[in-house]
Amino acid sequence: MSYPIKFGIIGTGAIAEKHASAINELDSTALVAVCSSSAERAKQAELQFQVKGYDDLKDFLTHPGLEVVCICTASGEHLEPTVMAAQAGKHVLVEKPIEISIERANAMIQACKENDVKLGVIFQNRFNEGYLLLRAAVKSGQLGSLLMGNAYIKWFRGREYYESSHWKGTISGDGGGAFINQGIHTIDLLLDIMGDANTVFGKVKTALYDIEGEDIGTSLVTFKNGALGNITAGTSLYPGYPERLEIYGTEGSVILEAGKIVAWSVKDQESKAENAAQEPSSGAADPMAIGHALHLMQIEDMVMSIQENKPPLVTGEIAKKSLAMILGIYESSKTGKEISF
Repeated sequence: MSYPIKFGIIGTGAIAEKHASAINELDSTALVAVCSSSAERAKQAELQFQVKGYDDLKDFLTHPGLEVVCICTASGEHLEPTVMAAQAGKHVLVEKPIEISIERANAMIQACKENDVKLGVIFQNRFNEGYLLLRAAVKSGQLGSLLMGNAYIKWFRGREYYESSHWKGTISGDGGGAFINQGIHTIDLLLDIMGDANTVFGKVKTALYDIEGEDIGTSLVTFKNGALGNITAGTSLYPGYPERLEIYGTEGSVILEAGKIVAWSVKDQESKAENAAQEPSSGAADPMAIGHALHLMQIEDMVMSIQENKPPLVTGEIAKKSLAMILGIYESSKTGKEISF
């Protein structure tokens, strides 16, 4: 496989723009085709992205030289295009969450495995510099034994956010609400740092919006290493605050807001906290406020995965962990019981 690797995008909503911008910036990749849900949308996408637009997935997958597809459809519509792409011999990079059920996620993983293609899942915040500093400190034991890990996603979305799309906030399209759509990025980071969860006890509700999914919720987590944690997520928490990750160990603690280190209190170490005056990049109140720089890094990781024949940073199996946590929170809220993993 030679450079540039030819990418196509399935689904041409807002997130597709981030993928396209990243693909077009890299020397190692080229965007060659897009696929949308109707002839009219395909024509619009063709003009917007300046590449061939399709409204038929089978035709799209036969585009000359196509090697990798980015799947940017509704969360509950990831399975079918993944299976078709895998069967056509294309590598797959899918937006978070991997899907809306473990069964559908497993079917995606199986299809890619059977057809010997790579499956990567977009969790671009794993490439954030502040997060990588925190992760390295934890993994090298600088924080000592982990005691607590908290993830807070206290965001706000106006009514128009849910009205702008037929699938946002629905069970079939989104899989839920604030946890599975907005909260999952920070939950993924929490699990990457803290390790696998043992149990979760959660409560979610729909407080502000007329949607099927939740717009507020909270949960208590126990981790297999004995640590405890809290996860809170919302899209009804005006005006919206930067997402926050708090990690506490026996030797100190580190707090990130919107990926920036706002507190670094580790015994016998100077603080690595970043300039508080610097405005963090967060989707707290506006989903489009998030840039594409981290998507670029994850697409670059996918290219290396293909070139060097190694797994991408976030595989399907890894991506299932945050999905399982969120589904556990939903199940706990329904049953009133603590859920074991």
